Amino acid sequence: QVQLVESGGGLVQAGGSLRLSCAASGRIFSINRMGWFRQAPGKEREFIAAIRWRGRDTYYADPSKDRFTISKDNAENTVYLEINSLEPEDTAVYYCAAGQYELRWDYWGQGTQVTVSS
Repeated sequence: QVQLVESGGGLVQAGGSLRLSCAASGRIFSINRMGWFRQAPGKEREFIAAIRWRGRDTYYADPSKDRFTISKDNAENTVYLEINSLEPEDTAVYYCAAGQYELRWDYWGQGTQVTVSS
């Protein structure tokens, strides 16, 4: 099992920035990739970005949106998501996920709320 705990959410004004953290514990060695998702009220959960746990490859849902940056610190077993130029439309619960294989996400955190005021 892998446990994931997100932190770093909160209430921010539009135009501001946040860095979300996801601390992983448990069977870390089984992780192939880590990712961030979000779910806004009334909407489906959507993929934002992913990163290889061993290696440096990153993947973004929309590479043209450079407001999101995923990074990791393997020594701290932590993955980060930096969000710049926050917009009210970014208001959502942000989830961290870990995948052991390519086509599925096996573990999820409890989510952290991000609220952007206009």
